[in-house]
Amino acid sequence: MPQVNKIRSARSEKLGGNTAPPSPARLRAALTVFFALDGFLFAGWVVRIPAIKHQTGASASTLGLALLGVSAGAVITMMLTGSLCRRYGSHGVTVACGVLLSLSIALPAQMASALTLGLVLLLFGAAYGGLNVAMNSAAVDLIAALRRPVMPSFHAAFSFGGMAGAGLGGLVAGSLSPAAHLFALTGLGLLVTAVTAPVLLRARPPASPASPAQERPADAPEQPKGMGAHARRIVVLFGVIALCTAYGEGALAEWGALHLSQDLGAAPGLAAAGYSVFALTMAIGRLTGTALLERFGQTRTLVAGGATAAAGMLLGALGPAVWLTLLGFAVAGLGLANIFPVAVGRAGALAGPSGVAAASTLGYGGMLLGPPVIGFLADWISLPVALTTVTLLAAVAAVLGWTARNVGEHVNG
Repeated sequence: MPQVNKIRSARSEKLGGNTAPPSPARLRAALTVFFALDGFLFAGWVVRIPAIKHQTGASASTLGLALLGVSAGAVITMMLTGSLCRRYGSHGVTVACGVLLSLSIALPAQMASALTLGLVLLLFGAAYGGLNVAMNSAAVDLIAALRRPVMPSFHAAFSFGGMAGAGLGGLVAGSLSPAAHLFALTGLGLLVTAVTAPVLLRARPPASPASPAQERPADAPEQPKGMGAHARRIVVLFGVIALCTAYGEGALAEWGALHLSQDLGAAPGLAAAGYSVFALTMAIGRLTGTALLERFGQTRTLVAGGATAAAGMLLGALGPAVWLTLLGFAVAGLGLANIFPVAVGRAGALAGPSGVAAASTLGYGGMLLGPPVIGFLADWISLPVALTTVTLLAAVAAVLGWTARNVGEHVNG
């Protein structure tokens, strides 16, 4: 009878496929795909905003209000996603949000007014925010199991996915309508999710080797990590560090090109290259992030990154020539590259999905805060001086990183 059972078992494996949980390497590859898909889809939407503005007949102010739907949906959902990850597991929530993001990206191009655009962008923002928290939570668990600080590599995938999405969007903008383009992104997003999802759904959440491994069913959700008062304060500290980083990213995305053209007289093409240079060096910096963390540790990486970004942005804001400003933007991208991934990773290591959600929400708030603050200060003083606030906050991130030097250094390297 045992021999018969073995034969049946082997036969069922051939018929039903391999039901063994995937290796950490395959799980890491699947998560990398989701990070890249997130950046790709979001950038694909962003490059079609001008065409959708024309389609809806929205003014600049009404479009701005509609675009707040993305931010509002993301911020609201980020905190809720932490609870969903604790209850259902971050892998399943990642897949669900990937499906929702792929479906919702097609909706903005179907709207005929700014009001309806804002409503569907709430859904799109909710999916985007939920996916960011869920996949970062899954990454934190995997990093604990691998015992390697590989979080920057996931965020590098997001950066390169965003660059690919923006590049493809620019290529097809003249030949495809927004509706056709975004509908194609829906199909591509669903296809990628369908191919990658089984790896996540078969995987049990990795257990950290640093703690006793406890057997639990493969489909069991992740066990929540408590967040007491002390842990909450530390998570907020890392969230503020993430905010300081995202503030600079949002500011450069919205105001970098205008600074180059308005203050330095750069041609439109050269001015547009400002943010591209920043994004490229940020992506390159994240590719080297794991090696930096393994060699120098988290605290030194945070402090050096903040100091480098502060110096680069000071040159970018006050440099008297276009090439100096572009150089400053490039240095700022390298400096800021690994601060956000490290901050979110350490918050997650301390408090699980709740820590990721809190730090991500604060960080995303920084991205929202940057553009309007820069605009207000530009009207009050000048745009170059306003951009020096990025220098200030990068320096603050370096100081806070040094303050947190004794917290969780054993985690993730």
